[in-house]
Amino acid sequence: MTVNVQVRRIYDDPEPTDGKRVLVDRLWPRGISKERAELDDWCKDVAPSTELRKWYAHDPAKFEEFARRYRTELDDPEHAEALASLRALAAEGPLTLLTASKRDDISEATVLQQMLTGAEA
Repeated sequence: MTVNVQVRRIYDDPEPTDGKRVLVDRLWPRGISKERAELDDWCKDVAPSTELRKWYAHDPAKFEEFARRYRTELDDPEHAEALASLRALAAEGPLTLLTASKRDDISEATVLQQMLTGAEA
């Protein structure tokens, strides 16, 4: 079964092709109202730990190591349950993982997308 999972910034306007819209950041994004976000869910339990997020600081040079450490975190029970919830949503139809990161291509949302679609690096 093929799943349709895309990654977008929460600051971008919703698109008709978004399907379910899920914020995967631990912190609520600055300057975005709940109405404007048009979320179906806020899955903060799937986000990286505060320690990992602070270490990474969205440094492109650290992305590969961040992704490796994050995948390890996703094995713990709390993260695994949240990831299973995202898998179930992805199985139902299009899913858009939203992040406030300036570069969504090096965010936790991208790592999640790779895991949900089987495109893990």
